Amino acid sequence: MTLSTIAGPPTALFSPEYYQDPYPTLAWLQENSPVHRFDFPVGNVPTWIVTRYEDVKTVLADSRFSAEGATWGNDEFKAAGLVAAAGTILERGIAVVDPPVHTRLRRLAMSTFTTRRVEQWRETVAALVRRTLDDCARRERFDVMDDYAGEVSAGVLGEILGFRIERHRELVTALNQAFPSDPALIHEAPAAFGRICEYAAELVEDKRRNPGDDLTSALIQTSDDDGDRLDADELVGMVAAMIMGGSDTVRGFIGNAVLALLDHPDQADRLRTSPDLAGSAVEELLRYEGALSTALFRVTTEETELAGTVLPAGSPVIAGLLAANRDPRHFPDPERLDLGRTGPRHVGLGHGLHNCMGSALARLEGVIALPALLQRFPDLSLDLPRDQLRYIDSWAIRRLAALPVVTSGTPRA
Repeated sequence: MTLSTIAGPPTALFSPEYYQDPYPTLAWLQENSPVHRFDFPVGNVPTWIVTRYEDVKTVLADSRFSAEGATWGNDEFKAAGLVAAAGTILERGIAVVDPPVHTRLRRLAMSTFTTRRVEQWRETVAALVRRTLDDCARRERFDVMDDYAGEVSAGVLGEILGFRIERHRELVTALNQAFPSDPALIHEAPAAFGRICEYAAELVEDKRRNPGDDLTSALIQTSDDDGDRLDADELVGMVAAMIMGGSDTVRGFIGNAVLALLDHPDQADRLRTSPDLAGSAVEELLRYEGALSTALFRVTTEETELAGTVLPAGSPVIAGLLAANRDPRHFPDPERLDLGRTGPRHVGLGHGLHNCMGSALARLEGVIALPALLQRFPDLSLDLPRDQLRYIDSWAIRRLAALPVVTSGTPRA
């Protein structure tokens, strides 16, 4: 796959080398081809990636860029199987529909995020973090991804939605299969989305019979002032979307944040000794390297000009979140991690109507889990050479495959 006829990018988009270090390529694109045409690896579909901060915000907020790929995407895009969750309930879920449907779904969903419930989440997160740290403390070595970030994110989501934690790994596998970058694996995506929907349907049915003080039960009961409610398919789609957005994404963010802090011990010391810095620290860590590499596909509803480039109607467009968050036009010295940074708001959790619905929960988990880890293990260090760490091959998610650490001793080079 070639990037374009312009010479110069260090590595091709969505190549094995790119997944391990996307930043040189993204920086080159920002300077030389900010609205860049390339062939998406699945189906070789002509696709545009946008990397500058202002252009990314435009793609995510302008109604000419639709989330409804099944409605507006061109024939090549649809034929390649790139319409998210095609053939499943999720095809009309909150993440891939436009207003007015999206407005109604989000209004009903957000009505369940009460102040009392959010405060309950704080207690849930704190208790799970304490228990998980106790488990990690029994071992000199552990993997942050599986033993800490994974346990906390799965446990919190299970408590909040009311699902059985033993299904977590199965769901993570399905999530990885749902967004393949390898063309040879695209056939696995429909079944993966189907498994996520099946489990969401099981959970909804269980909570209809046995309601509890959890978010799934609240979604079943919620209605607006006019008595409007989520129908059966909408309920399943909403729960499935929360499973997808609230589990592996949070796990990926906590892992990325821990590695960033290990790479910057001065900043780790700031957070360890000043827990009141946690809120701004989480925002900076989301900017520096959040778990979302890109937003989901948008497609143009009409011929559209963006930053001097004309995009045909039906064109798939990818908003580069990692790139936007390190755009030097908006973030001075963007490669520097500064937990006290102030200035423009990052897009690490999206932007516009489709910004992450679970952003409050993701932030809460970070605010509690990150300082607690540093305080429990002040001598935490990598348990393998830094250059041996690997990221998963995913165009949409930025997540370490593993992050082995040792709780005391000399850091590995």
